[in-house]
Amino acid sequence: MKRLLNTLFISTQGAWLSREGENIVVHLDKETSKQFPIHLFESIACFGRINATSPLMGFCAQKGVHISFFSEHGRFFARVDGPVRGNVLLRRQQYRLADDAKATSEIARNFLIGKIANSRAVLMRAARDNDGEGNAVLTSAAKYLGGTVQDLDKSLPLDILRGKEGDAARCYFEVFDHLILAQKEHFKFTDRNRRPPMDNINALLSFVYTLLTHDVMSALEGVGLDPAVGYLHRERPGRPSLALDLMEEFRHWLADRLVLSLINLRQIRPDGFSQSESGAVIMDDATRKIVIAAWQERKQNELTHPYTEEKIAIGLLPHVQARLLARHIRGELESYPPFVWK
Repeated sequence: MKRLLNTLFISTQGAWLSREGENIVVHLDKETSKQFPIHLFESIACFGRINATSPLMGFCAQKGVHISFFSEHGRFFARVDGPVRGNVLLRRQQYRLADDAKATSEIARNFLIGKIANSRAVLMRAARDNDGEGNAVLTSAAKYLGGTVQDLDKSLPLDILRGKEGDAARCYFEVFDHLILAQKEHFKFTDRNRRPPMDNINALLSFVYTLLTHDVMSALEGVGLDPAVGYLHRERPGRPSLALDLMEEFRHWLADRLVLSLINLRQIRPDGFSQSESGAVIMDDATRKIVIAAWQERKQNELTHPYTEEKIAIGLLPHVQARLLARHIRGELESYPPFVWK
């Protein structure tokens, strides 16, 4: 089993990174803040005004540690990596299937089964804990999502599948506000907005989705797949389409539930957010650090994988699913088994 390596997250504005021997050195205000042995990490994620020296970037590329740069909102800017890794035969087959309408629809369908089934499970669990008016609303939405999963027939073309995904997403987010049980005057959810997020809850969701995407991209590259060539999400320059495909299974039960826990347990406070002149909402450094720490902690929790029946850390789930997807693409599995939370 792959060792669960960490990502080094840098969010303090103005920080810069350099190399010293086998260590990554973080500087702030012209002083050395911390040093980290590079072998502890598989990637570095930089948010906002973070710089890195060229010797460090070359060192990380040599060691297989990629560096990603994001805006403070979590929008992806660029990625520094070494030579392309992975099995060329696997990637060629990945590209062939992406050009095959039937194969593309079948793989996309399985991603959607995982996504919608898991969003239904989130609502059902919340409904059991909600004795008020929200119980009926959440139960009704969960029933609709259950019916949608049953309607995902193998023969459906990709455009119909995407339409059903859109309907399921609208149903889920229409009742999302019922999942927020504390601080509702500051974290009330009305709709999903991004690029940039216009309220506190969407700022949190976008940031955690970025963390998830980063982890899924690493998992796909680790098995030799190209994160840019997807099936549910089509190719677009600069877009990690396959990573967006695979993360759908984890979006609601992992990312959304983490955000809701932070709000409902009052680990996140409204004074950690500010609004710019454009209306965009930005988290401060302290809030980002709380979110990142909670994300890393959640990844250490364990569960039993429904397909392999092995007990693994949540942080390894993207790696397991990436391997199962690679096996399907190689023809070793008849179909890709999505992760369904139970």
